[in-house]
Amino acid sequence: MNTLISKHFVKASLPEVWTFFSNPANLRLITPPAMNFRITSPELPEKIYPGMIIIYKVSPVFHLRMTWVTEITQVREFEYFIDNQKHGPYQYWHHQHHFKPKNNGVEMTDIVHYKAPLGPIGKLAEIMLVDQKVKSIFTYRSQVIDDIFK
Repeated sequence: MNTLISKHFVKASLPEVWTFFSNPANLRLITPPAMNFRITSPELPEKIYPGMIIIYKVSPVFHLRMTWVTEITQVREFEYFIDNQKHGPYQYWHHQHHFKPKNNGVEMTDIVHYKAPLGPIGKLAEIMLVDQKVKSIFTYRSQVIDDIFK
């Protein structure tokens, strides 16, 4: 199992940051364009809730288009939410999003536990490709978030 922890400080109020990140439509804005992210779920509400299923198409590696289905499993408004992959490119994906008011802004902490499929071949892919790809997604998000919350 691999773990990525990403922290980012946002110069905005907690309600502003929470409103942005709890709207599933905004995931498209913070996903690298090369991933060709597109939500395919019909009529998503503007605010996440426990049990919400989000379906999207994404090209995580080699421009291979695949369906990714996530479920929002827990939400504590203004504190955190958690999503788990139900179907997609990973054998396991568990993503915690934490929000903490701090120094006239919000400290966001993402904790992702993930595992590639295909056993030993997947482990090799993690070392050679997947780990760096996951890190690059969060690096991109940090840059875009800074632009959004100027």
